[in-house]
Amino acid sequence: MADVLPTRSALVSRVLPFSCVDGPGNRLVLFLQGCNFRCPGCHNPHTIGLCDDCGDCLAVCPSSALTLNEGKVQWQATRCTDCDACLDVCPRSANPKTSTMTVAEVLTLLRRYGPLLSGITVSGGEATTQLPFVVALFTAIKAAPDLAHLTCLLDSNGSLAESGWQRLLPVLDGAMLDLKGWRDSVHHTLTGYGRERILASLELLARHGKLTELRLLHVPDKSDFLDVSGELDADLAAFLLRLGPVPIRINGFRHHGVRGEAAQWPQARQTELEQLASCLRAAELGPVSLPALMG
Repeated sequence: MADVLPTRSALVSRVLPFSCVDGPGNRLVLFLQGCNFRCPGCHNPHTIGLCDDCGDCLAVCPSSALTLNEGKVQWQATRCTDCDACLDVCPRSANPKTSTMTVAEVLTLLRRYGPLLSGITVSGGEATTQLPFVVALFTAIKAAPDLAHLTCLLDSNGSLAESGWQRLLPVLDGAMLDLKGWRDSVHHTLTGYGRERILASLELLARHGKLTELRLLHVPDKSDFLDVSGELDADLAAFLLRLGPVPIRINGFRHHGVRGEAAQWPQARQTELEQLASCLRAAELGPVSLPALMG
């Protein structure tokens, strides 16, 4: 098994060597390609789909960084100017600029930046759609004496089944999960997916002390965390109380990166986020954090 783990690979959309917003401390962030949700308000829609080598992106690439070789789209990073024209034209919400990385290659990156890092966060897309790689990576980090001090966090939509979490829990330090709607119908509208698996994941992670952060996304005229009187939904409050003292981060919908119908949705106002935060604190939930002041 030890020989197999370093060769396990994943399709990677982007690597961010340093981030202070994807978990505590300074973290290397690995954005994996592919997501099982179809959120109309996604800020990174190019991470959703998988390239089918249709070739539509070739014609719009101004630097000829994309070519078709034996029916496969190939990307030459040295020619790329990161204009992202290829992302805008893709009919599958895919990214032709992905790379395949092995566990061993990620470990090399961690060793390069290690003295400056607190840990690694695997994000997406949805990281758990490539679960064997995530398990192998975290296992390898925990087994390496020079890397074992790094914390292994997961940024997830929470759709993983309990059997998958059980494989991941032994090498997982924590997970950050989104709850984008409370009632099932609202959650389905905002993600294309029901809420039950997400609620089960939140309860499981909280029970094991590995729910690092719960994030609530406020979308004006669509979110249902507050009732018609402007108070925290009673059933939601009861559910959150059962999770225990979990950090809650409130995010407000913005247009950045959004395509399609959601580009016409109203953006969240700071006063709306503060009202939700106030209701959560009044219910003795949290600690609650807000994004920086929004324009």
